[in-house]
Amino acid sequence: MSSSTFALHMATDKTLDQIAREGARRMLAQTLEQEVQAYLQEHAEERDEQGHRLVVRNGHKPPRTILTGSGPLEVRQPRVDDRRTDEQGNRFQFTSQILPPYLRKTKNVEELVPWLYLRGISSSAFGDALDALGFDGSGLSASSVGRMKQLWQSQWEDWSRRSLAGKRYVYFWADGIYFNIRLEEAPNNRVCVLVLMGATADGTKELIAVQDGYRESKESWEYLLRDVKRRGLEQGAKIATGDGALGFWQALAEVYPQTRAQRCWVHKTANVLDKMPRSIQPAAKHLLHEIYLSATRTDAFAAFDRFVSTYQAKYPKAVDCLVKDKDALMAFYDFPAEHWQHLRTTNPIESTFAGIRLRTDKTKGCGTRSACLSMVFKLAELAEKSWRKLNGSNLLADVLDGVPFVDGIRKAA
Repeated sequence: MSSSTFALHMATDKTLDQIAREGARRMLAQTLEQEVQAYLQEHAEERDEQGHRLVVRNGHKPPRTILTGSGPLEVRQPRVDDRRTDEQGNRFQFTSQILPPYLRKTKNVEELVPWLYLRGISSSAFGDALDALGFDGSGLSASSVGRMKQLWQSQWEDWSRRSLAGKRYVYFWADGIYFNIRLEEAPNNRVCVLVLMGATADGTKELIAVQDGYRESKESWEYLLRDVKRRGLEQGAKIATGDGALGFWQALAEVYPQTRAQRCWVHKTANVLDKMPRSIQPAAKHLLHEIYLSATRTDAFAAFDRFVSTYQAKYPKAVDCLVKDKDALMAFYDFPAEHWQHLRTTNPIESTFAGIRLRTDKTKGCGTRSACLSMVFKLAELAEKSWRKLNGSNLLADVLDGVPFVDGIRKAA
């Protein structure tokens, strides 16, 4: 090859690399815009007293450079102004599931494959998908992807058989997460993954079990709980938080009867409001917030009675939905106030799986149940590394020791 031909060849390669990076940059920018538009649309009806939207677009963030397999990639991420606040008065903040704030380099291939699988990408198309994301996917054949998935399935199976002897959890959170992946063995059914999380005595949150279930039935939950007990988890938690519709509660009463029940206020609020006209929902939601944000159980019961007297005559089904779980909704008052925000909802599970579920909402491909479970487990395992400890972790030892708390305050001896 002559020097001129070699120079032309190198220049062509450089141009192709630049084209590839520019294509990847545009694709990423378009995907980020679509993600923001979906978020804005989801909250389009939430407005302040003047009728202004609480969630709006607000230009772009400063450019960021992401290191990819094909070199540095500069991106400009859309900015969202979210003026909504939670029950503690903290502002909500939009966080991209595609490009988190901390990301400075793209995930390695082993972390990307589960996302691609749950997104419905076929094994034979993984190489092209990785190329589009800035990776060299030429060496990732369908067979190598298959071997990788088999490895993760084996890891999930080993993890699901691990010993739990000596483990002690102060709190449980339980939920059934549905995924819109069509199964080869049952194409008309969605995958339901049963998730059990726990908090240890030092405040660390851990994933305890991830299993598939049949519509969150008692039998499915009982199998999960008896399995963890058989593997050494002899004692249940002091209290468990979950959705009131779960078969979990019947199973829990049989396997760990000493564990108290706390109904999730987020699920309960949604269920109650669903039985009321849309025009009434904002005012009703405010009254529901007054109940579980009260400083004492007495104040909470007073707010509870106000809700009942206000809506009983016109919306009896909504009131009945609330009243039937009255005691279980107030159980958190017997635990440290520092832990209330952790105990009132199943947010520890919801916040983890929201990002995973986001990527499966429009999945068209089929998969096996075991493959889906192993992918969900792998992604949850990665998320677990970033979970923070519970507030007031020093009080967990008192909870384990049975020290009484009244309205969140330790009772004097």
